[in-house]
Amino acid sequence: MPDSFITACYILAGVLFIMSLGGLSHPETSRRGNLFGIVGMLLALVATMISGNVTGSGYGMLALAIVPATVIGAVLASRVRMTSMPQLVAILHSFVGLGAVLVGFATFLDPTAAHDGGGDVEHLIHQIEIFIGVCVGSITFTGSVIAWAKLDGRLSGTPLTIPGRHLVNLGMVLATVWLGIMFVTAGESS
Repeated sequence: MPDSFITACYILAGVLFIMSLGGLSHPETSRRGNLFGIVGMLLALVATMISGNVTGSGYGMLALAIVPATVIGAVLASRVRMTSMPQLVAILHSFVGLGAVLVGFATFLDPTAAHDGGGDVEHLIHQIEIFIGVCVGSITFTGSVIAWAKLDGRLSGTPLTIPGRHLVNLGMVLATVWLGIMFVTAGESS
């Protein structure tokens, strides 16, 4: 398939995802929003399969990721009560964060997946992208699991306030930035 066709499929899938979010924002249009999301994901998957970038064991790996996720999602969605929907959304959102972390790890372990040796600037951008993806993904995963546990009554809903929390938060932000700089500038030896 021509790259322009695959790119057009990905752009259309992105537009469908945006339309899905718009549709899911109102109960009256939620079915249509769901349909847009399903069609967008199907289009993205088919475009990936026919792009020529997936070969051999890649099809098995995609099936290994897609089939269990589909089964788990369908079972959870069919069994949840409407009053428990916020918990379901929170735990499913945690999988989004976990997915971002796993993609970051995968592209770090196999840099040829997203880096074709275009030069130092491209490598720097790639390393920054990996760090931000893993950082934001891990925060999303952790926050969503905590939100799920609070909504489900497994954790107390009262805020945890510790003395000097603003200084602790500042220290964590500074440490994260410092670790990011170390990761990005570490070179190939890391």
